[in-house]
Amino acid sequence: MFSVLILAAGNSTRMGGENKQLLMVGEKPVIVRSTEAFLEISGVKEVLVAVKEEEKPYFDQLLSSFTKGGDIPVTVIPSGGETRQKTVEQSLAYLSDEAKYIAIHDGARPLVRKEDAARTFASCQTVGGAVLGVMAKDTVKIIRKDGLIEVSPDRSTLFAAQTPQAFKLSEYRAALETAKQEHFDFTDDAQLFERTGRKVAAVIGHYDNIKITTPEDVKIAESLLEQME
Repeated sequence: MFSVLILAAGNSTRMGGENKQLLMVGEKPVIVRSTEAFLEISGVKEVLVAVKEEEKPYFDQLLSSFTKGGDIPVTVIPSGGETRQKTVEQSLAYLSDEAKYIAIHDGARPLVRKEDAARTFASCQTVGGAVLGVMAKDTVKIIRKDGLIEVSPDRSTLFAAQTPQAFKLSEYRAALETAKQEHFDFTDDAQLFERTGRKVAAVIGHYDNIKITTPEDVKIAESLLEQME
């Protein structure tokens, strides 16, 4: 059983304070598209959407109107922590007791393909952890603090992580506890899993699974959606 946790409690700082989850992409709000992608995937038994406590009533109404009548329950939870890791930690308390795996997805990635998510879940069941992403297109440089280039890693080994990222729940809880004990707070969910020596599979997806971060991204998402449809 997979419990999908969609993170929608960010501050939208680079959006000038406008909640990017509520922006329209293809006549649907971003958060609706991000949620709907998981409602027809085999093995998904629940979808939780983590929002700021004061925004919960609005998201309750919004998502219930789009997911009404489905077999998979969608639950909005007031679980906006100070950081991504803390939000996930608080959200774990809301998972079903039957959950064996957790999949974490950015609410601001509305174009994720359900077939890519399903492949990520399958890899997770085999390996214990899996991350959807794409191979790097550009040559990446590592720079020093003085601004000079230190090294250019082999592009063929560079993988740009996206979401969903999926993990065996018991192993994720253990890795999270280790991170807390060692005072680490990671911005990527797989980092705490990797750091404890646990394996994570890289699942190659599509470049159109973009994250809505700036106003320009909305126009890009609209264009990509037209091509996908």
